[in-house]
Amino acid sequence: MPQPIRSRSARARDNGATLGFEQKLWQAADALRNNMDAAEYKHVALGLIFLKYISDAFEAKHAELDAQRGEGADPEDPDEYRAENIFWVPKEARWSYLKASGPAADDRHDRRRRDDRDRARQSLAQRRLAKGIRPPRSRQAAARPAD
Repeated sequence: MPQPIRSRSARARDNGATLGFEQKLWQAADALRNNMDAAEYKHVALGLIFLKYISDAFEAKHAELDAQRGEGADPEDPDEYRAENIFWVPKEARWSYLKASGPAADDRHDRRRRDDRDRARQSLAQRRLAKGIRPPRSRQAAARPAD
């Protein structure tokens, strides 16, 4: 009797390997998808996976060319990559650039801006106190009648 045809995922489970990243990967993909239709999301997800793949190959070759800079290699020359059948990735499309300018970078930037604003307010308050200027009363305190 012939063996039943099993799916690739069933065969992968039978090999005894426990990868452990599937759940994290699924949660990340679900968070990225948000309210997007699944049929539309596949284009986004596959595009990101492809970009990561070509960016990894590009960055490995870029590091190699950077090490050979003394021999005349130019890591920013697209022909160097085409000669090795590696996609040329513009600076603004590289994974490292995208990762550095993603939401986490925005959060760091916002935190830095808030910290700067707080330091400026504190400095202003200290200068006012040094000059003998009292800080303004709060609206609540000003609205209360004096006893």
